[in-house]
Amino acid sequence: MKIKERYTHILNYFEEHHPEVETELVYTNPYELLVAVILSAQCTDKRVNMTTPKLFERFPDVQSLAEAEIDEVFQYIRSISYPNNKAKHIVGMANMLLSDFGSEVPSEVNDLIKLPGVGRKTANVIASVIFNKAAMAVDTHVFRVSERLGLTKNAKNPHEAEIQLMKNIPEHLVARAHHWLILHGRYVCVARTPKCKECKISEWCNYFLKLK
Repeated sequence: MKIKERYTHILNYFEEHHPEVETELVYTNPYELLVAVILSAQCTDKRVNMTTPKLFERFPDVQSLAEAEIDEVFQYIRSISYPNNKAKHIVGMANMLLSDFGSEVPSEVNDLIKLPGVGRKTANVIASVIFNKAAMAVDTHVFRVSERLGLTKNAKNPHEAEIQLMKNIPEHLVARAHHWLILHGRYVCVARTPKCKECKISEWCNYFLKLK
């Protein structure tokens, strides 16, 4: 099967069966999503969603977070992974938003990645979810699922996978495709024992075909 055909079949399936798809992180504005995505690195969305309500109650906006003591922020996020670093990152991020961006979350990836704690994946999530840009955030799920399905080939890192995916996914589907691949990896194409018998796109999957 040619790679274009594989993309067409898989994207058509998701578009037909999961036309409306969005992040599982809970947020009410760009500031909250940016904080949540930074906190979600190497941590589950479920755990982040359990943590952020009290954090946002105490620090409801960029100004309040920028003025926060790192030790206090740590107390609110101590149940997630790497709380020391993330406390420093989100306070530093808020300070840069305040000083460089007028307290507004920027829309451009190149601006977002200047912020403490914001790598390319996080920047692409914000650009895609908040600003509806054709940006492909490649996390561990997207990286794994894309390679297994055969949407990417021998990508050495997330950026290489991003380039391959962006080359083949129509621009108007990129934002949703990011979520399709994440959710497929989170609930079906899991890391250790993928649920191939339950998978609805296995007939177009390189990994599954090799199992036969």
